[in-house]
Amino acid sequence: MTAITAPRSIESSLRSTDFTGTGQLLRLYLRRDRVVLPLWVLLLSLPLGSVYINSIVSVYPDEADRAGFANSILASPAQLAMYGPVYNTSLGAVGIWKAGMFYSLIAIATILTVIRHTRAEEETGRGELVAATRVGRYAGLTAALILGYGGALATGLIGFLSLSGSKLTGDDARTGSLAFGLALAGSGAVFASVAAVCAQLTTSARLARGIAFTVLAVTFTLRAIGDARAGDGPTSPLVWLSPQGWSLQVRPFAGNHFAVLLLHAAAVIVLTLIAYSLLRHRDIGAGLIAERPGAATAGPGLAGPFGLAWRLQRGTLIAWTVGLGLYGLIIGSVIHGIGDELGSSQAIRDLITRMGGSASLENSMISYAFTMIGVAAAAYAVSAALRLHSEESSDHAETLLTGAVSRTRWAASHLLFALLGPAVALCVSGLLGGFVYGRAAGDVGGKLPDVLGAALIQLPAVWIFTGITVALFGLAPRWTPVAWGVLTAAIAVFLLGAISGAPQWLRDLEPFEHLPKVPGASFDLVPVLILLVIAVALIALGLIGFRRRDLR
Repeated sequence: MTAITAPRSIESSLRSTDFTGTGQLLRLYLRRDRVVLPLWVLLLSLPLGSVYINSIVSVYPDEADRAGFANSILASPAQLAMYGPVYNTSLGAVGIWKAGMFYSLIAIATILTVIRHTRAEEETGRGELVAATRVGRYAGLTAALILGYGGALATGLIGFLSLSGSKLTGDDARTGSLAFGLALAGSGAVFASVAAVCAQLTTSARLARGIAFTVLAVTFTLRAIGDARAGDGPTSPLVWLSPQGWSLQVRPFAGNHFAVLLLHAAAVIVLTLIAYSLLRHRDIGAGLIAERPGAATAGPGLAGPFGLAWRLQRGTLIAWTVGLGLYGLIIGSVIHGIGDELGSSQAIRDLITRMGGSASLENSMISYAFTMIGVAAAAYAVSAALRLHSEESSDHAETLLTGAVSRTRWAASHLLFALLGPAVALCVSGLLGGFVYGRAAGDVGGKLPDVLGAALIQLPAVWIFTGITVALFGLAPRWTPVAWGVLTAAIAVFLLGAISGAPQWLRDLEPFEHLPKVPGASFDLVPVLILLVIAVALIALGLIGFRRRDLR
């Protein structure tokens, strides 16, 4: 009897210490995320009432206008695929329709947060150092999940307060606001758990993020296909395979189906238990997916730094090119006849023009849509340039630079992808979007160059963010990841500046504000040249700083 109970008591003792140090690690993670965490929480919550609801009030002031808008959405498979259906014509349901995209955006935020504090910590070796102290085995994962769940809940709470304080009225306004806030928090929590599972599978934080984002892309696609096929008919079964679909099926302001949130809760519980189980069965720093051994000898493509950079960057380049190309196809398919979809509301036409378009509504939509694609290309540019930082932090750069490779040549190998990669992705997006738009309009020869020009004109602004990232890498390497914060702030100004009436000096800080709004508007070479000069100067400063400083 003693021989049986003793091991159990030891096992119980071990379990009681598995979470030791969780509070201390949570305070450390909060300090490290003291800028990024509040930023994404506020950006995904505050605009709900002050921007989305108020803009719908100004554009569609009465029930008839909103009914026409809702009918046009239900008749457009592309719009349904992008944002989901509008479930009724109430101010709340129409107002938060485009905010349905937040269910995916908060997923991106929680995935990055959880993997940063789990797999990335182990990859850099910091996790092993922390584990050598009096910290329980589950402490790091628990602290990261608390941070991810807490950020999602804070976003939902502030979103609820933002909607409740808007122009929505009646008892249903508060109930609908609560439903949307919980649905938003639920989506974030589910993908925080997905990230926790992915962090146990591989030794690479980059691969863990890739797996998690693949899951996100698959679930978004399932939801998009299901909604596009269903239209205004019965809900497609595909929607129920997607956490984003669950959040939409909560139907805030259109029934408020709180019972659907049980799916979020069940997914969070199951995935979290799986993550803890996988963590128990692996070593620190290891992953459950074994790394494939490399070839005995390197191929000719790895003979120099540019070949190595291609090997490291090619997967990301292909993924972003495919993604932006598909988005270009969607834009090209919905542009023709957009005026008929929007109806006769002059307010919406004035709004699009005020946001940087021209007198032609279709040209305005092309300009605005491809500026959005340009913003996405800027995110890819930042990611490609940050490879310099990750290679240095992992000591791979030091190994290369001890040989005959100069610092400038090594940096240029990755910089090439941060400059030409976005150009390739934008070119593919413009060609596909222009071809589809031209076919629909019966004028491929006339429309394709216009759309391709609208895509490629984004490059000077995109390269500004490449320059900012390289400058930070060369002059202040510790703060290189702040490039993501700069891009996030620029996106916030771009998305909300014109709608919320932000001062012009603030909007001028965002590079995309200065690009010619082609097609339709006249092409002005001066701002393009100024942006190019600034980008070149930032890159030059970064390279000079990198040549003169010590490796970290």
